[in-house]
Amino acid sequence: MKFSPDARPERWLGSLALAVISLISLGNVITRYVTGGSLAFTEEFSVFLLVVLTFAGASVALRRNGHIRIGLLERALPAGPRKALILFQWLCGALVLGLITWFGGKLTWEEYQWQSLSPGLGLPQWWYLAWLPLLSAAMLVRLTQQTRDRLSGRLADEP
Repeated sequence: MKFSPDARPERWLGSLALAVISLISLGNVITRYVTGGSLAFTEEFSVFLLVVLTFAGASVALRRNGHIRIGLLERALPAGPRKALILFQWLCGALVLGLITWFGGKLTWEEYQWQSLSPGLGLPQWWYLAWLPLLSAAMLVRLTQQTRDRLSGRLADEP
């Protein structure tokens, strides 16, 4: 049986975000054509959903080993140094994602405390920001799973 890594929650979330973006954009186009006016909420929701889609898609790509990287050095190294390089790659990625999670969480909490409202619709800003630390934490989990599978040989270096 072939090993097939998956990130099912992120796939569903990304698919849902893309479907909703498509529907509200279509609704906005139809409304603009029929009435000459535009639906006010579509831009704010579309931007928010594009961010969710981007992070969810990046998480899926991490789990499936689909991110772009230069593997020339990895392929040239013997097994021991190659594993050290993979661990170094994990450390760098984990550091960046950990910082995004930490500071995204801090920003979300501050927006919650300040009761900031979004400029377009006046919704609580933290509703939009809460997805940043959640999805970057999901990416960190998927990066760790990918690294573990690469080190154990369950996941090929080339997708």
